[in-house]
Amino acid sequence: MVTDKLNQVDYCWHIVRTQPRKERRLAELLERHQAETKNILEVYCPTRTTVNVHCGGSSKPVPLFMGMVFVLSTRQALADFIQRSYPEGIVLHDRKEEGKPVSRLWTIPEDQMRAFRDYNENYADKVVVLERPFSDYAVNKDLPNEIVRVIDGPLAGCEGYICRIFRKKGLVFEVCGAEPGSRLTVAFPDASALHVVRLHNAESDRLQEITRKEQAADFLLSLLQDCGYEEQTIPLFRDVILRLSRHGSVVRLCEELSQDGHGSLACRLLKMTGEEAGHLLTLARYAGDDPQFPDTSFTRFVIRPFLTASSEAFGTSPQERVVERKFYTELIRPVGISEEVYYPSQGRGETRNTLYEAHIGILPIVEGEKENKGYTLFANWDYFLGQYFLTGGAAQDKLVHGRVQPGLTDEQIRLNREKAVASFRTCIPTLYKVLTDPGSRVRPVQDLLVGGQTLNALAIVRATDLETAKTELVETCLDICREANTCSPVRIGNWRRYLRTVWLHV
Repeated sequence: MVTDKLNQVDYCWHIVRTQPRKERRLAELLERHQAETKNILEVYCPTRTTVNVHCGGSSKPVPLFMGMVFVLSTRQALADFIQRSYPEGIVLHDRKEEGKPVSRLWTIPEDQMRAFRDYNENYADKVVVLERPFSDYAVNKDLPNEIVRVIDGPLAGCEGYICRIFRKKGLVFEVCGAEPGSRLTVAFPDASALHVVRLHNAESDRLQEITRKEQAADFLLSLLQDCGYEEQTIPLFRDVILRLSRHGSVVRLCEELSQDGHGSLACRLLKMTGEEAGHLLTLARYAGDDPQFPDTSFTRFVIRPFLTASSEAFGTSPQERVVERKFYTELIRPVGISEEVYYPSQGRGETRNTLYEAHIGILPIVEGEKENKGYTLFANWDYFLGQYFLTGGAAQDKLVHGRVQPGLTDEQIRLNREKAVASFRTCIPTLYKVLTDPGSRVRPVQDLLVGGQTLNALAIVRATDLETAKTELVETCLDICREANTCSPVRIGNWRRYLRTVWLHV
């Protein structure tokens, strides 16, 4: 609210109700009286454009809210105007509260009114008012919908769900209704026309259950690797899960492992925290539901995924470590990532800083008996790049050059590809550069040989300055993760779900 020069009166946005189709007449009367009625500052009669198909497609403005006009004025000035010039008008009040002599006037805060006008004047013709409440659009077929925030334009700051609207991915969000405190659920049918960023759903991310399973598998694999099993990691991984799924007892599992000559592993398992034990029981539950799960889910293991939960979660301090493996040297570097998260049930968001660990491998390049020709540094992007390399280039063409639909002219194909490339380049510019720029030091490598196994990796080959190469590889991979995690789900589509095999998202 704003006070006048004498600091005696308040200006507020009020709502005046009139008869249907009389809104424009009331607004014109108010505008004519503004000069003589000093404390009526502004009149707003929101309209929307409708198309009458039966009249040759002609358009005409009609009121957005039937019988309502918004007035910025003092209470007394508006009451005087109604009494003298428009007695059929009614200034809207709230219901009278028990124990109070008069009811309270309905007023609209200035910031809400400004946001409503921006929306109405720029987007009202392009949105659809939905009948169901906003909360109904949080979930689709038991999976939570993506949450995004519009970052520019008149809808900047709006947060909502990406849903399928009229066969397109649209944005469902809320706007202020005509009555104070009321909300309208509306949909912008084509979300690709908006500049949005994804917000991590802090309550029910669509990948939460899948990620929980992969975090559990990563914990067991890293534990086996740290116990020195190397090539026996995968066979023992399957054995531990199947044993635990049969009897569900960690103590009994440790007794059996000790009897079979795995004493150091049994000792480590007995020292687990409650959270670590929960990881093992998660894997056992999956194996109990699907006995083939250990054999089909994890067929090879070279190095842990690029980003994993920090070991700080397991009771150790976050410090950079260098671990000598049998075929390579592993660098484990703590990294902090800042994320925009959203709590749908509370309708609020926040910035959350989370600690992760980045894993890269270092291989010396030896040609001849002793001569060192530099180093190959690599990060595990196996499944992500496996999809990229899939089907002899078709996946690459779809990702980098755009989908080619049958029946299009050469010009349409060119325009579609240009649009897809521009979208991909805008969403994840670092990955686009890595995949397409021959001058990029970090490159995708198919079937990189590490010991006796192969790995699809992002790598720097023949690095001579080892310290610089470590930082460059880690930072490049981090930039890709950040960009892919926040970019519009409309534009990047399924490629984000492959990212969970690189970044075990907490």
